[in-house]
Amino acid sequence: MANSASISADIAGRYAQALFELVKDSGLDALSTQVDDLAAAYGESADLRDLTVSPLYDRNAQEAAISALAERMGLSVELANTLRLLARNRRLFTLPQFIAKLRGLIAEAKGEVTADVVSAQELTKDQKTRLAETLASKSGKKVKLNTRVDESLIGGMIVKLGSQMIDSSIRSKLASLQNAMKEVG
Repeated sequence: MANSASISADIAGRYAQALFELVKDSGLDALSTQVDDLAAAYGESADLRDLTVSPLYDRNAQEAAISALAERMGLSVELANTLRLLARNRRLFTLPQFIAKLRGLIAEAKGEVTADVVSAQELTKDQKTRLAETLASKSGKKVKLNTRVDESLIGGMIVKLGSQMIDSSIRSKLASLQNAMKEVG
């Protein structure tokens, strides 16, 4: 399984790099917004996820659906054509890796880093702003937050920035306390 994931990432990386090279001088901000919109659509739509992985859809059906999606979302010609090419070449299954690689290339070009934040409850706009500013001062780069909610944390949050991880969740503190009590008893 790891080998097939690696192959998918390699395939997606080549398409993402090609698209990035096409638009890097003309519109990274617009591409960044469109990629975020595409990622949100992929995350929210079971039909889109099914379209990308199901063998029931042939390349023509995938390409037609992607064309309609691109038009409806108002995607740039370059992004729409790349998505059509992925469909035509039966590579739509790499869409999540394609999005991740493209986001990474855009962030690197803009001098940004992405922090993945998992919190017990939805963060307010003010909390997100303060967290981004704090992480930016620590990393020396502009920080973009990817946030999600996991109520099983009970309270607190887990922040991943590059190779660093800060776990201030109550769940992990309770687990530490439980381990400490096992050692005593």
